[in-house]
Amino acid sequence: MVELGATKQFSPNWGSFPSTASMVAIKMRLLYRNLLLMATITNRQLFLQHLAQTSEKPIGIEVASAQGVYIYDVHGKAFMDMIAGFSVCNIGHSHPAVIKAINEQVEKYMHVIVYGEFVQAPQVQYAKYLTSFLPDALQSVYFTNSGAEATEGAMKLAKRVTGRTKIVAFEGAYHGSTQGALSVMGDEYFKNAFRPLLPDILHLRYNNFEDIELIDDTVACVLVELVQAETGITPAHKEWVAALKKKCESLCALLIVDEIQSGFGRTGTLFAFEQYDITPDVLLVGKALGGGLPLGAFISSTKMMSTLTENPVLGHITTFGGNPVSCAAGNAALTVLHHSGWIESVKEKENCLITHLHHPAILHRNHFGLWMSLQFESAALTKKIAAACIENGIITDWFLFAEDKIRIAPPLSISIDELMIAIEKMITSIHQAIGE
Repeated sequence: MVELGATKQFSPNWGSFPSTASMVAIKMRLLYRNLLLMATITNRQLFLQHLAQTSEKPIGIEVASAQGVYIYDVHGKAFMDMIAGFSVCNIGHSHPAVIKAINEQVEKYMHVIVYGEFVQAPQVQYAKYLTSFLPDALQSVYFTNSGAEATEGAMKLAKRVTGRTKIVAFEGAYHGSTQGALSVMGDEYFKNAFRPLLPDILHLRYNNFEDIELIDDTVACVLVELVQAETGITPAHKEWVAALKKKCESLCALLIVDEIQSGFGRTGTLFAFEQYDITPDVLLVGKALGGGLPLGAFISSTKMMSTLTENPVLGHITTFGGNPVSCAAGNAALTVLHHSGWIESVKEKENCLITHLHHPAILHRNHFGLWMSLQFESAALTKKIAAACIENGIITDWFLFAEDKIRIAPPLSISIDELMIAIEKMITSIHQAIGE
């Protein structure tokens, strides 16, 4: 027996080690066993074991393919996508023009260097095409990976341009989930677990004229959604937005308009700000910007953007922002959207929802373009309805700050016939959820 703490001498018996051929055979058997083991584990199990989970009860559809307004699972069941990947897939899934653009770009090159160092045709062409739809004050694009990163970049830009630090946002706002974006989020439930967050953030009441007077000359920027998404589609009043713009101009504070969800036709114009008769100092875009691939951007004037190039140099930098494949996809998607007539048909489809989507259990509806929320008596009922919708082949969800409301935001490409089918199935789902 070896005493505790003693050093045991090991004399190998070299003759007992297996031969090289035996070692290969053992390795092959182990590999075969592992492959068999992996074959018995489902993707659903692997999803739960190896992918970080964002909620206790994910929707859990195991996706096989997606086309148009439909997503198909591995069993062949079709689901009508009534949230368009949370407003990412505004032209639907797997559009041939977008796939063609992706394939052509992949054959040329993918990532080559960090953003801003090489002249890359997909970035240049997309920025030129995108800004052709924008006012003269919005002609310089900084591509990011996502909408949240666009928020981060815009806040830095405002501080750099104005030399001030205070940022004004609004109760009920959602601008992303990174720490800076979280700081300007207007919901305490999602923020409290991650404090301390950025200092010098002032949250005002949305659509409240009195609170505008609290904006003073210490403010670098005011960050606003013209349609608050996560409160359940809450539009800003036009007169309030005009007063907000006037206040910012009087103080030389930047007005940053977040169109990450509302952009690219969702509200019936390419951007919602067109309906408010204002021009933002900075525009935030994301989601539908990449045509289904990761892409975001903050857009401003060339003069303002130039402040990020010195003191310090590389005042803002990203490795993958403006990925050439994402830019090629986004350019193709915007081209399709521009020539499709789908934006022009948004009002007709909005009216279809208003006219036909009725049930006594629906307490209230908010809507702006092809974007609607349905309010029910409780979050519990809303979640039962959403689950019934999934069972009936309709993908929907609730809102981050309004769990008693169902989200409706299908691809703009949805036809009236498809919309009517979705409405019928949603009404059926409501009946089932309340036990009728």
